[in-house]
Amino acid sequence: MARKSKSNLSELYLEENKDQIYENALAEIQSFELPLGTTLRSVYDDQPNAHQRFMEKLDACIRNHDREIEKMCNFHHQGFVDAITELLKVRADAEKLKVQVTDTNRRLQDAGKEVIAQTEEIIRCRVQQRNITTVVEKLQLCLPVLEMYSKLKEQMKVKRYYSALKTMEQLENLYLPRVSQYRFCQIMIENLPKLREEIKEISMSDLKDFLESIRKHSDRIGETAMKQAQQQKTFSTALQKQNNVNYGRNMHLGRSRILESKNEITLKRTFEEDDEHEEEVLTAQDLVDFSPVYRCLHIYSVLGDGEIFENYYRKQRRKQARLVLQPQSSMHETVEGYRRYFSQIVGFFVVEDHILHVTQGLVTRTYTDELWNMALSKIIAVLRTHSSYCSDPDLVLELKNLIVVFADTLQGYGFPVNRLFDLLFEIRDQYNETLLKKWSGLFRDIFEADNYSPIPVANEEEYKIVISKFPFQDPELDKQSFPKKLPMSQSVPQIYIQVKEFIYASLKFSESLHRSSTEIDDMLRKSTNLLLTRTLSSCLQNLIKKPHIGLTELVQIIINTTHLEQACKYLEDFISNITNISQVTVHTARLYGLSTFKDARHAAEGEIYTKLNQKIDEFIQIADYDWTMSESDGRASGYLMDLINFLRSTFQVFTHLPGKVAQTACMSACQHLSTSLMQMLLDGELKQISMGAIQQFNLDVIQCELFASSEPVPGFQGDTLQLAFIDLRQLLDLFMVWDWSTYLADYGQATSKYLRVSPSTALTLLEKMKDSSKKNNIFAQFRKNDRDKQKLIETVVKQLRSLVNGMSQHT
Repeated sequence: MARKSKSNLSELYLEENKDQIYENALAEIQSFELPLGTTLRSVYDDQPNAHQRFMEKLDACIRNHDREIEKMCNFHHQGFVDAITELLKVRADAEKLKVQVTDTNRRLQDAGKEVIAQTEEIIRCRVQQRNITTVVEKLQLCLPVLEMYSKLKEQMKVKRYYSALKTMEQLENLYLPRVSQYRFCQIMIENLPKLREEIKEISMSDLKDFLESIRKHSDRIGETAMKQAQQQKTFSTALQKQNNVNYGRNMHLGRSRILESKNEITLKRTFEEDDEHEEEVLTAQDLVDFSPVYRCLHIYSVLGDGEIFENYYRKQRRKQARLVLQPQSSMHETVEGYRRYFSQIVGFFVVEDHILHVTQGLVTRTYTDELWNMALSKIIAVLRTHSSYCSDPDLVLELKNLIVVFADTLQGYGFPVNRLFDLLFEIRDQYNETLLKKWSGLFRDIFEADNYSPIPVANEEEYKIVISKFPFQDPELDKQSFPKKLPMSQSVPQIYIQVKEFIYASLKFSESLHRSSTEIDDMLRKSTNLLLTRTLSSCLQNLIKKPHIGLTELVQIIINTTHLEQACKYLEDFISNITNISQVTVHTARLYGLSTFKDARHAAEGEIYTKLNQKIDEFIQIADYDWTMSESDGRASGYLMDLINFLRSTFQVFTHLPGKVAQTACMSACQHLSTSLMQMLLDGELKQISMGAIQQFNLDVIQCELFASSEPVPGFQGDTLQLAFIDLRQLLDLFMVWDWSTYLADYGQATSKYLRVSPSTALTLLEKMKDSSKKNNIFAQFRKNDRDKQKLIETVVKQLRSLVNGMSQHT
């Protein structure tokens, strides 16, 4: 029972809750501010009969509102009826009032027509008067504007563009703002920018013509500037030389007189030329009209486009700089090509320097320095490339002089030129190379023309001529009477003269380089060393190796190099006199001529030894021995006698050579002859040798020993030269005496009679004799002596082989 009552209470609570929900939903529907979607969804999302019950609630709500509306209408209905009744009473009075107002208006209009006509006439007169006053005032404002515009047109016509811009500025700032409302002023305002653009175009056209003009005249400007700088330098140098009276007194006597006279003539001509051209000094402003630049700069400054003009000017000048810096492909062929190239560059920077000093801001020092650094790098690269093509030292020297004038000119305008002088040191090396090539040809020509014989001197005058060219001193020769011969050949004084000329040529390049005398002295010595150690040394080495140079010529070359070596100290004195630098100075370089001529002399000596040996080989090749002969001819071979006579006459020529050279050549020849004769005996192609051939060979060796003992070259002690044939002598004695018992018994002892005969050599020669003995003695087995000899040979051969085998095993 309790459970049932609890259930009823729950249902009752739910019913009340649902009624409350429907009432809330109706309240939301009546409100126009909230959306209805959510409200309606809450109604339909409820239980299945919720819709019907909601509709019932909605109908009940509608009926309540209808009842309220009906009550309100019933309450206000009587007031509405009373208002309508009163409105009907007023309509008759309103009609009467309307008629009265219409009549009054008609009468008033008729009365005011004349007044209106009078008033309109007065107003019209007043407007006309005001308009006339306004026109007069406006005309007074417009007339100055028109006058200024007319003035502007006139200025444009006579090309007074800067004044025209000022007039435009006055028009825009002072006159036109007063009358800007008029159409003609608008036309003027529209035309002023066009006139400005026209002025800008005209001035820019003038500037372009100016740029083209200076591009064409830059070489002339540069040429004039370089000429003035050169004249100034020449004048200063001449004054310096005149003030220094003793300048060059320590130089070579003959050269100094010429230089002093030349200095006087140069100074005189310099003063005369300066007097003549004093009134003809031209500047860049004299050659070029710069007014277009000033005018254009002022115009663009007034227009507020000064920065644009500066950028354009600098851009165009940079382009022109690149064109100026671009050389012609054939510039290196002539000095005129270099001169034109330098003149254009100088002209360009002279113009820029002028613009820098006469304008403010158009060109700055920073800009010119930057442009110069760019140009300098390009110039150095161009000169490095084109100067490398120059093979003529005179052209390189002229190029150097042009670079010096070029550098001095631009340095006078404030441009740094140290890198150009550094470049000159590179070109100096190239100049030295071209000089070395030229002097190499001169040396070759001198050597080709030389007769390689002592210089004949017929009288005192000829002797003095030679001495004036070459510092030769020989007290013994001075005591001899004329005619006489100097030991060296004609090439020696000629080579000495050419070395001095090379030093002069090298000195020419060192002038005007702004270097001290010590540096110039060092440069001269270094270049001279290159000439001696490389060029002259190479020419001498090539000369010595030439096939047509014989022993007589080689001997003369050795004598020549000896005298040239002795003359090196005079070359050092010569350089010191030119540069006025004492040789005792710590940093003074020395000439390397001593080593040069020593090397050449050693090469000539080696070539003498080689040619002697070759000549000996030629005689040996014509030897014609009959190796099977039974008896000797009783006299030496003809080829050997010819060889000895040749050697005897050759060594007589060696009398002027140093003793050791002649002794070495003689010893070398005898040793080579001995070796060649030994090789002839032991030749593998020679299979048989008879005792008669050995005897004939012994006669030839005796002649060689007699030649050695005759002392063909003085200075040998005792029988030193004969020792060259000791190997042959002991070998031949062994076979001639047939002293095998002594040889075998004493072998290996220091006191052995045949100490220089090796077992292998003896075995080789003995086997050839054994074979010869077998062939020539067919019936040797029938003769007891021959059989004994053959047995002895076989026994000796066995013992020699055992010695040879023992030596090989020991080794």
